[in-house]
Parts: sequence; structure tokens; C-alpha cells
Amino acid sequence: MDNPINQEMQSLCDDEDFKDDQALHELQHLCSAALMQLRLKFEVLDSEFHLQHSTNPIHHIESRLKSPKSMAAKLRKNGYAVTIESAKQNLNDIAGIRVVCRFLEDVYDIERVFMMHSDVKLIKREDYIAKPNFNGYRSLHLDVEIPVYLSSGVEYAKAEIQIRTVAQDFWASLEHDLRYKGAKKVPEHISKEMFDTAAEIAAIDKKMQRMYYEIQSL
Repeated sequence: MDNPINQEMQSLCDDEDFKDDQALHELQHLCSAALMQLRLKFEVLDSEFHLQHSTNPIHHIESRLKSPKSMAAKLRKNGYAVTIESAKQNLNDIAGIRVVCRFLEDVYDIERVFMMHSDVKLIKREDYIAKPNFNGYRSLHLDVEIPVYLSSGVEYAKAEIQIRTVAQDFWASLEHDLRYKGAKKVPEHISKEMFDTAAEIAAIDKKMQRMYYEIQSL
């Protein structure tokens, strides 16, 4: 069976912004390998939780590779040279993985046990659950670096990990479609409604967590 990450990598590799095609291929391969390793880490943690507690904290996992065009655009936006070496040094999110959990507590449980892994180096942590973004966005972001074991030796790859609840993912997905995929600028009153809706969903998250605790205590 073809690896879907490899298929995505092949579709992303050709780009005129980066002059060294071989180096671009190697970077994409390194990042796709990092995604496979990260996905496996989270799948193992989820299965262990089920073994020990008869519950699966992870609802589903998604992953993506940033396209060369997006890489080049972000480098230019931040004033960096558009080169492979510059991308390696300055972009933490070429590889991205999203871990969607059932309940709010699961988010922090998964973070805690994941960060116990000795081969994971934390670069940056941003908790948009404790302190939501200006638009109401809620998610826990971890920028990490992990070793990738290749035939030529060990190389290190960076990745952005987003951990959020199903409810937070629902809001974030629809908000992104409304805000960034529409042809027109979002009116101010719609932005306020989206912010208020995020707060309502956060309240529902807490309510579902409380009901879960109550059922578990029966």
C-alpha cells in the first residue's frame, strides 16, 4: 500500500522558489519521516491509555507537510532568505501534526506523557486554551525537535504539534473556512459572533468533561 505521506511529499516537491531540487526532496523526506514517527508515538500512547484505563483519549490524528510555496511565503514574510538551509533553521512547522482529543483533560494528559519522551526537545509552547487567541481560537501548540534515524545517520527535524478537543477542532475548522476561504473580508459583527461562539463551545467542553466525571464516579 502506498504511504499517503509519501504521495503528499511527491506532490509538494516541485517548486521554483527553491533552486536545489535534491535538497528540497531531502527536506520533505526528513519532515515526512518525522511525521510518521510522531504519529506512531501518539498512537502508542493512545493504545496504552486504553490498556490501562479502558479509554482512548485521542479521537483522531491528522498530519500535513507545508508546501514549498507556503514555506517560501513564510520565509519572505519574516525577512529570511528563501533557501533550504534557511527553512530548516527558521521554520518550525514544515511538518505539522494535529492530535484531536475527546475531553479537555485529555489534551494535557497527552502533552504530559508525550513530553516525558527523552528524545523530544521542546522549542516553544503556546497554550491558546488557557489564553485564547484574539479571535477565540483555542488549542495547545508545541514546537518540538525529534531525531530521525536515516541510513546515513541521525538527523533532527522540527514539527508543530497542535493538541485540541473535538469541540475546539470543530470551531477552528469552520472558522478557518469562513475567515480565509471567503472572497470578502469578514464583517466585524461576524468576527464577534465567531469569538462568542468559541466561548460557548469552551463552556460545552467543560460541561461534557463534568458529565464524564460524574458517569465515571457511578
